[in-house]
Parts: sequence; structure tokens; C-alpha cells
Amino acid sequence: MTDSYTPNEQAILLHIARHTLEVVTSGGQRPTLDESQLPESLMQPRACFVTFTEGGMLRGCTGTLTARQPLAEEVSQTTVHTAFNDPRFDPVRSEEVPWIVIEISVLTPPQPLVVTCSDELLHTLRPGTDGVVLKVGGRRSTFLPQVWEHYPDPIDFLSALCRKANLPSDAWQLPEAEIDIYQSVMFEEPHRSPHP
Repeated sequence: MTDSYTPNEQAILLHIARHTLEVVTSGGQRPTLDESQLPESLMQPRACFVTFTEGGMLRGCTGTLTARQPLAEEVSQTTVHTAFNDPRFDPVRSEEVPWIVIEISVLTPPQPLVVTCSDELLHTLRPGTDGVVLKVGGRRSTFLPQVWEHYPDPIDFLSALCRKANLPSDAWQLPEAEIDIYQSVMFEEPHRSPHP
């Protein structure tokens, strides 16, 4: 399993996402990928997230934590999901597409973080490196590693992760709280001029 991608492989995945976004927001069906033309590395099952920003602001982000299908297919499918099914945002309209910047995060498999107390958790997490999955009862939420840019303090990061799961801000300290961590390879399109 690779944890890095060449500039050409990154460009292929970003092109798949861009082309998919253009087609589906114009009313078309998700394009079929020609797998015979894709590098072997992009045919390995990997989990990923696809994030849209517009004018530097989040416009959608969805993904999966579990590898289910070839990465190229996962990127294409997740692009559609981010465009239409992020419950925090209205569906992306075709006229927005030229102003959207696409970011792809390819994830390593989540691993349980075994700690004995909340202080140990705070000192074990690696800001900027670890993506975090929080599970309490039947609720689950995750933040990608780049979210540390917004919450550099681990307590703030974990509190925001709890709120994302509709839990009290201190739920990460509960004895039944489970924490998984993962890392990601992230790459994005060049930034575009703001919408006029």
C-alpha cells in the first residue's frame, strides 16, 4: 500500500474529480472510468475524502474511513457525494464549479489509540499529523489532519469533534469514548481567483 503519490498520479485523481464534478452538476451521469488507462497504484482499494472550497471557505467535504473499492473509483464516487449529499450545504450548482477548488485526502487505515487517561490522550495526539475518529455510544465523527489548522490546541480539537457528533464538548473524556487515528496524503488543485 503506497502512502505517497507521484505528481502525475495526483494530477490524474484531481482530473477525475474535476471532470466528474463538471459532468454531474450539468445533469449528466457519473462518468465511467477507463481502468485500463489508470496506474496500478490508483486501482488499489483506499479510503479517501474529497473537499471543496470556494473563495477559501469550505463548500463540502465527505468521504469514507474504510477502503471499499479502487481509489480512482472512490474519488469519483465521493466527488458526487460531496457535490450533492453533504448535509451542511446546498447541492453544488454548475455555475459554481469554475470557482471551486478540489482537495483529495487519501487515508491510511484507522488504528485504535490506546491510552489510559485523557491527559495521556492529549499528549499522544500529533497535531497536524493525525486524523481523529471519535466514537461514543452510537455516534461517530472525524476530523482530517488538516483541521488542526483551525484547532491547533488538542482540547479545542477534541471538543469541536464532539460537537460535530452532536455530543457535549467534553464527551471525549468519557470512559466509553473510543479514539482511532489515521494519517492522510493530501493534495489539491491550484487556488482559483475568487468569484467575481
